[in-house]
Amino acid sequence: MNPPKYPASSVTPKQDTLFRHGRSMSNEGSTGIATPREGLQAPFRDGREARSMSNANPIFGPRGSSLAQGPPPGSFSSDLKTMTMPRTVTPRTEQGPFFADYRPQDNERNSEQRQIELRDQISKETKIKIGSENLLEALTSKNAKQAKDQRTRVEAELGSSNRKIIELTFQLEEEIGRSKRPRTPPRNRLSAIFHGSPMKSPQGNDGNMQEENPAVEESESPTFALSEILQALENEGLQPDYYVERANRLVDLLKKYPSLKYDLAWPIFGLRVQTMLLSQSREVVAAGYRVTRHAITDRRSLQTIRRLNTDELVMLSLVKESKANIEREQALKFVRAFLDVKGGIHEICNIVLRTIVAIAEHHEDRLRNISTLTLLELLVRSPSKVVDAGGMASLTQALLDGSYPGSESLASAILFLFDKPNDRLHLKSCHELDAAFTVFTDPIVVHSSEEKLKASASVIIALLQSWPGLYSVSNDGFAAIKGLLLSLAYPSLLARDLILDIVNAVLQIKAPSWSSAFLAGRRLTTYGRVANLNKEASSSSAIMPEDEEEPRISLNEHYLALLLAVLIQSGLPQVLSKLIQEEAAESALRRKATLLHGEMLNLANRLLPQKYSASLQVLSQLVDPDDFRPANTSLYQISMTYQIDSVSRTLYRSQAASEHPFDARTLAKQQSTSLVFHPNKQQVDYDMDEIKFRAAIVETQILNHANFLKWDWNLIEELIEGPLRNPKRLNEAITGSKFLKRLLGFYRPFKYRFSGALNTKLNQRYVRAGVSLMKTLLQSNEGIAFLWDSKFLRQLGECLSQIDRTSGFFADEPLFSNWRTSSTLTGGYFSLLGALSSDPKGLQMFERWHMINISYHIIDLRNRDDLVELLLGNMDFTLDSHLRVMLAKALTASHKHIRIFSTNLLRKYAIQAPRSETGSRSPSSVCEWAIRLLVTQLYDPEVEVSEVAVQILEESCQWKSHLEYVVCCRPQLDHLNNIGAPLLLRFLSTSLGYQYLDRLDYITQEMDDWFLGRNNSYVTLVEAILSRGFSASLSDTSQSHTHEPSLLQKHPALPPHFYRELTRTKEGCNLLQDSGHFDKFVATIRDTWTERGDQEAMTKLKGCLWAVGNIGSMELGASFLDDSDVVKWIVEIAEHSEVATMRGTAFFVLGLISRSLHGMEIITEHGWLTATDYYGRSIGYCLPSSLGAFFSIGNQPLSADNGGFRSRVRGKPPKPIADKDPIHARILESVANTGNTVLTKKAAGELNALKTHHLEAFSSVELYRKVRDMLGRYRFHLPVRRFVLDLFNRSVIREIVLDEEESENESVRTERPMGSRPRLPFS
Repeated sequence: MNPPKYPASSVTPKQDTLFRHGRSMSNEGSTGIATPREGLQAPFRDGREARSMSNANPIFGPRGSSLAQGPPPGSFSSDLKTMTMPRTVTPRTEQGPFFADYRPQDNERNSEQRQIELRDQISKETKIKIGSENLLEALTSKNAKQAKDQRTRVEAELGSSNRKIIELTFQLEEEIGRSKRPRTPPRNRLSAIFHGSPMKSPQGNDGNMQEENPAVEESESPTFALSEILQALENEGLQPDYYVERANRLVDLLKKYPSLKYDLAWPIFGLRVQTMLLSQSREVVAAGYRVTRHAITDRRSLQTIRRLNTDELVMLSLVKESKANIEREQALKFVRAFLDVKGGIHEICNIVLRTIVAIAEHHEDRLRNISTLTLLELLVRSPSKVVDAGGMASLTQALLDGSYPGSESLASAILFLFDKPNDRLHLKSCHELDAAFTVFTDPIVVHSSEEKLKASASVIIALLQSWPGLYSVSNDGFAAIKGLLLSLAYPSLLARDLILDIVNAVLQIKAPSWSSAFLAGRRLTTYGRVANLNKEASSSSAIMPEDEEEPRISLNEHYLALLLAVLIQSGLPQVLSKLIQEEAAESALRRKATLLHGEMLNLANRLLPQKYSASLQVLSQLVDPDDFRPANTSLYQISMTYQIDSVSRTLYRSQAASEHPFDARTLAKQQSTSLVFHPNKQQVDYDMDEIKFRAAIVETQILNHANFLKWDWNLIEELIEGPLRNPKRLNEAITGSKFLKRLLGFYRPFKYRFSGALNTKLNQRYVRAGVSLMKTLLQSNEGIAFLWDSKFLRQLGECLSQIDRTSGFFADEPLFSNWRTSSTLTGGYFSLLGALSSDPKGLQMFERWHMINISYHIIDLRNRDDLVELLLGNMDFTLDSHLRVMLAKALTASHKHIRIFSTNLLRKYAIQAPRSETGSRSPSSVCEWAIRLLVTQLYDPEVEVSEVAVQILEESCQWKSHLEYVVCCRPQLDHLNNIGAPLLLRFLSTSLGYQYLDRLDYITQEMDDWFLGRNNSYVTLVEAILSRGFSASLSDTSQSHTHEPSLLQKHPALPPHFYRELTRTKEGCNLLQDSGHFDKFVATIRDTWTERGDQEAMTKLKGCLWAVGNIGSMELGASFLDDSDVVKWIVEIAEHSEVATMRGTAFFVLGLISRSLHGMEIITEHGWLTATDYYGRSIGYCLPSSLGAFFSIGNQPLSADNGGFRSRVRGKPPKPIADKDPIHARILESVANTGNTVLTKKAAGELNALKTHHLEAFSSVELYRKVRDMLGRYRFHLPVRRFVLDLFNRSVIREIVLDEEESENESVRTERPMGSRPRLPFS
């Protein structure tokens, strides 16, 4: 029975604020246009408009549109319509002509929107599915009769969710494929349209918004359409909707034919724009800004637009009240469009920038956040421009009060200035970022809102995870960090918890899987948890390479070692110990501190040199090591000491094997001598006697009940993995009772018990039990005979033949139909078959029931990718059988998706540890088979398949024997270009690979490429990897995590470097010596180590540092360090460079050099300490002996000769501009006084009085220009700017914009000013 079709439910977009931070921004006034938009939301960006919000399509909902049927609230619409309804009227849905006129023109945008809606629906159904599974699991523990009805309803809901997910996923895949499918080009090419004879489209009544014929639009010449629209805009005295509709058509035309904007006749086009911007309708002005923004091409076009006096109009639009938000939004987006043009930032005049700063300082303004974002982008590109406009004060205040949602980006922009000494001149004191610590260190502010505390916590994490930030907060003996840690003494539960989360986040400590139980008060010594940890450790250690030449290089862990040393020196152990001993603190908080203390001890023991870590292990803060007597030590201290020790041992067992090879091998060797031994329960149950075995069988309830829901599946799994592995007990279970017969009958397909169970998390235990049962039966002859004669495999083969078109078996509803394999446990049969495929006897059973032939035919199915993935993903290809041929067929004959999936299956076989035979280590036959197939995949026509094969081969080449075998396969990687470069670099690590690449003339060409430019590209790559590795947040620490080998992705390894791989062999060292590249690297470091301003020179210096570090990290390459004093210069850069990131690069390079024995000795001679493992081998982490001297950096940028910078940062008090006319002089003086907070009220009253008695003065263009100069030169609040500008008549602006000459005999103007009577800029 096919699943019913459910229509896709629509999802109404939520109302999000800027950057998804959920902060609402209220409007400033109570009057104005009723609009459903309450927040600003970043619009979609694509193509050439992806740089910033300035080029995004504005979307304003049509008149009367509601939230549910319009675009997302706060977004910008492509159509601007007049909204004249009174503010007391609730907006209602109105299908008027304006609403019908708006049609999405961009197919890609529509496709993106549909994909987002489908993903939202899939996410919603997935949540329903998870909730149903959890509820079903809870109902299982209840009485079966009482919960039967509830279980039936939950199962029905779960099945419905599964079917909806399948259908929605299929629709999403179709939509993605449709968006990627190339579209048919129009019949008439663009060139033909321009050169052809245009046909004028029939014109209708201008007042009627009728839908035009698309065919006519396509045949119409764009140049003719442009002239027609511009001619239509000449008409005067019409309704605003007329101009808005023409402006929208003009924007659509410019978007459809981007080349038109390069051929605009600006004398005519500019006049139309000026006319629209001078309109009294806010919608028409907004449309004018939008048209002008889409006409921008380059910096020359910006200069042309500025000659239209748009600066005056933008300033006036930005200072208007909230009722003009449509106009203000478009004006600000017009200014942001300058950022997308090369050199456009220099075309933003100071008065416009001052106005944006005023908006950013105004807390109640709706555009405050987007104005702050604009200042941040300007700060990164041109710091002096923002400083001259007084923007640093507003940015610092936003960081202090936590009002800006993107606090991390705000801190990053300021950190960008702190990196270089020339940019630090723009900072006031280099302590601007300390404001984030004030929220926690101030005993009064620490009890503030949760949002403010979390925003400050995010800023602190961002500071401590970057070199400029770490240097900025490490001044004055780490005063800021010490203050933060000492704030744990304040009795604020939220602040204490956040500080602990901050430490966890910056140290990248993930909550282990057992943390929730520990924080709840449970003990860590329970049998099951420790047994699982031991099992994870043993399984993880089995895949660790034991013959690796050196452990993986993790720059993130090296940085964590330095950060941990800073926290320890700042008093982290002491404050944690005090919190643990504080009896008044919450129990969960003390346990969280205990867990953090154990993690700190674990990290210190693994990452830090002995000077930093030796004293920590004594726990002197809790117990006096010199006088440890019960009389002097409280029972609580002893209990906390035991808990810390227990946590440390548990963390060591759960982490060592999965993350660190050295600790994994040490753990494996210490398992036999461990002080705490936990016996394996399976070994004890293996020798269970007959009486206990029979009693256990009865307790499983299999013999008593036919309903499998009443069976004790935990006990069944224990019996399968324990006593049933004993042939005697297995024979007794087969012949002495119906236990195994009923259990295997449960899995028979035609009984529809296992195959009819829903595919839920709880029901996966049936699959696990079935897999264990298959493996147990295959271990003895009795089990093989029992399985051979059972109906289970015969029925399973018949069900598989139902989907084989050549078998002759047909069914109206096949057991392995699409919806059954996803909704029920039918797909679990492939897991059972996979267990059988690992044994030769199981393969014989495959052949007996023709499952091999059926599998070949399943591979050929083009419409059942799910079935092919289930089949291939569960099979075991260890044995040389038809299954390997089947996989080889899928690797070459299937479509791209299956080929990628099959290629990934080879990973676990290609990275198997080599076997040891006759004293030498060589790859196993399975590994060789996998490598041969992977080499074949390198020539796949799809680049994605080849890229996956390269990644797997690169992982396999960590063993020398595997690498030599790959070289023997002689792969050709020229067609892959940069994709195959990492694998070719691996070849250089052996003499065999070197000779192979030398014959291909690869080495000399690659060396020249790296020397001439690839070194600089390597710098960018490493910094990107570091940035991705430091992307921790508060949410990461709260999620429980099980330590698995996949965690290696959290600390990505250092990418391969050509010179590092070259110096692995003697031939490579000889080539490097003959080339003289190392000497040139040393000369560059010695000559340019003091570089502090030239970005290109600093990038070249960093590239040379990485090259020297990679060479010195190898034992053969370390000999180059003796012939030069390069290590001395690297240490000099790390300790005295004025560029923070340059210091960080030198710090990492010293860690690389310390990986070699000779390099470690040289670094030790220069006073640095290296961390070693249990065998005394360096692990590549080194620290300076004095952290205080290491973090001393020139952070006082403002010397005596730089007073100009200080005055620009602080700002000057407004001063009036001289004027010969006494009335004008009084007005200018009063305007200057409005910039003084104390004199604002008095000055505003004087200006109103002057306007009443001298109205003609406020019609003077000369006076207006002087007032504008004052507004652009000094700091005025936004209400003050609005008040001052509203004093002047509108005709003044028209004269300035249109350059009209003022008549000498013109009478006194009596027309209405730009606004009504100005309101005072204060309440």
